[in-house]
Amino acid sequence: MTRIFIYDTTLRDGSQGEGVNFSLVDKLHITQRLDDLGIDFIEGGYPLSNPKDHEYFRAVKELPLKHARVSAFGMTRRKNARAEDDTCIRALLDADTSLVTIVGKTWDLHVREILGTTLEENVAMIADSVACCKAAGREVFYDAEHFFDGYRHNPDYALATLRAAEEAGATVLILCDTNGGTLPDALAEAVAAVRGHVRCELGIHCHNDSEVAVANSLAAVRAGVTQVQGTINGIGERCGNVDLVSVVANLGIKMGYEVLRPDSMRRLTEVSRYVYETANMNFRPGQAFVGSSAFAHKGGMHTHAVAKISSSYEHLEPALVGNERRILVSELSGQSTILTKTAKYQITHDKALMRRILEAVQDLENAGYEFEAAEASFDLLVKKTAGLYVAKFQRLAYRVNIEAGIDGLAVTEATVKVKVGDEAMHTASEGDGPVNALDGALRKALLREYPRLAELHLVDYKVRVVNARAETAARVRVVIEWRDGEAVWGTVGVSENVVEASWLALADAVEYKLFKDEEGGAR
Repeated sequence: MTRIFIYDTTLRDGSQGEGVNFSLVDKLHITQRLDDLGIDFIEGGYPLSNPKDHEYFRAVKELPLKHARVSAFGMTRRKNARAEDDTCIRALLDADTSLVTIVGKTWDLHVREILGTTLEENVAMIADSVACCKAAGREVFYDAEHFFDGYRHNPDYALATLRAAEEAGATVLILCDTNGGTLPDALAEAVAAVRGHVRCELGIHCHNDSEVAVANSLAAVRAGVTQVQGTINGIGERCGNVDLVSVVANLGIKMGYEVLRPDSMRRLTEVSRYVYETANMNFRPGQAFVGSSAFAHKGGMHTHAVAKISSSYEHLEPALVGNERRILVSELSGQSTILTKTAKYQITHDKALMRRILEAVQDLENAGYEFEAAEASFDLLVKKTAGLYVAKFQRLAYRVNIEAGIDGLAVTEATVKVKVGDEAMHTASEGDGPVNALDGALRKALLREYPRLAELHLVDYKVRVVNARAETAARVRVVIEWRDGEAVWGTVGVSENVVEASWLALADAVEYKLFKDEEGGAR
């Protein structure tokens, strides 16, 4: 079985994405997760670019990495300078990694117009930089920036830059589609041509500006590359880099190549969501393989078929990548959907109950509810309709007070009265807004009895007007996404009052968490 090596540049190229900013601790934690997953090479950053990246290379030495090799990234020497004296080359060597990745110019346009030097000097810059790092005992990967644009405009010169790196000692030449504009057929043709002109291993580094980065990377592997560079979830500048999650899943499951560590493919969803969380980014529900909607089924015909034969509407088993099948409940649902969703309660033999649940869903959706992204609220609805629901707490009252001064600063305080068993609790909390304040006050009342509520975290909050024609008196639907350990689920509330809608979604989340812990054997 041929092995395809995976080179992750989430910490460097990925951090160039809009809104992405990793702390030093974030970078170290992600490094550990990538190593556990079985990533072969982890690009830590450019040690000369900022103090954080410089510190990373010192700190990463303390990590007990079991598989991955960390690479320092940098540019070729400056024009008309000695590599031994160049500050970038010195920084690469001072990072003290066994592997360095050097990027150089391949496109003659960039050499003349951006670097402002001759084609001959650029070739010398590449050769000198690689040779200097090689002489210092480092393995060198060479990134051929803008390779496919350069090859299209001046193939002889593009190949000359690759040969310069190879002859100087680079062990892998990475062909970069830096602008992300090359299509798969043209890319594969160029890779095959390069394969006939150089001896060392080839890699591929694709950006996603034409939405074909995954297709390009797979085509490049078919054409002979043995290393794929990219980022987790495809984060990166402009439209992002190739998504390594999809690349790895396709290579390992569908194309039969050896990737990662044995059995680690099942951790793809976990690692994907960890990087989203660390980067403070929302999950992409429709992301292939690992998105929450990747194996979600809504239409009655689909859910009925999947319940019988999963492959009828799924291209692979969700568990292979650590994901799970979701049967969505909506007004489009048939009784087969309700049967599938309620199987764990062993009540599916009760046809009358199934009809009542379906009617309840349809009535609530007519009133503005939506359960597609709120499976936890649907679970509670089933319990209530089936007579299996016993409230963990009872709301007696709540109040939210917002005071805003002339300085524009608003202070929010919520008081909550709830009954837990026979005891009435009256708590208060300040917050950044009504939901945060209500959440704080409710947790104060319940944490003593249910300490595992501390594990529940809000991930996303959405408000949607249901009947816009009523203008400011319209009902609103609040959907809140929660994280409980590795699990992610949603709740929903609907009301003419946005605070009450938020309370309903918040209360559902707390109730669901308490039921879930109880059913799992822990309080």
